[in-house]
Amino acid sequence: MQSTAYKLIEFFIAFILVPISFAIDYPIWIKIIIGVFGFLYILFVLLRIKKNKFNVAKNLNWKSFYKRTFIQLVIISVLTTLYVWYDDSSNLYVVVLNKPLKWLAILFFYSVFSVYPQELIFRTFFFQRYQSLFKNEMLFIILNATLFSLAHLFFRNGLVMILTFVGGILFALTFKKTKSTLLVTIEHAIYGCWLFTVGMGEMLGFPS
Repeated sequence: MQSTAYKLIEFFIAFILVPISFAIDYPIWIKIIIGVFGFLYILFVLLRIKKNKFNVAKNLNWKSFYKRTFIQLVIISVLTTLYVWYDDSSNLYVVVLNKPLKWLAILFFYSVFSVYPQELIFRTFFFQRYQSLFKNEMLFIILNATLFSLAHLFFRNGLVMILTFVGGILFALTFKKTKSTLLVTIEHAIYGCWLFTVGMGEMLGFPS
């Protein structure tokens, strides 16, 4: 087991230094190498040190999860629909109405190859690795959401930072309650797919 000092250095590099560096202009291939190496390191820690099996827990409360997620999705749907309609109504549901097959393909690839790795990093790894270092649970959740938002700094968009912070709070609370990577991945995918569907995908890096 690594020392606290090691974990703090690891924490600083992985969740502060690297995300900030991605907002700086330098060759994309270097960023890809850093990202891939970092993800492989996190997988190594989860598999070899934390002994994760990645099995689906049998005692998950699916009914409670879907009820809460549905209520939150309704609120998010109303607010974002009003925002897109007010900000640029030409983007409202533009992809799903005009390119439904492309919409479906992007939702699939986003959920599998973007959302799941993000949740492994920011919830599974982050909670298992660093939660013991913080006595205040709410402070830990706010820190998690802040760093999740920081990871989107490279978009250079204030609204993206706000949305990812709010999303980070929701996802951190879900993981704290369920300890399930699967459930928090589903929740993240639902909200992210909705933002793309309603017409906010371009600012989040979705192909239009």
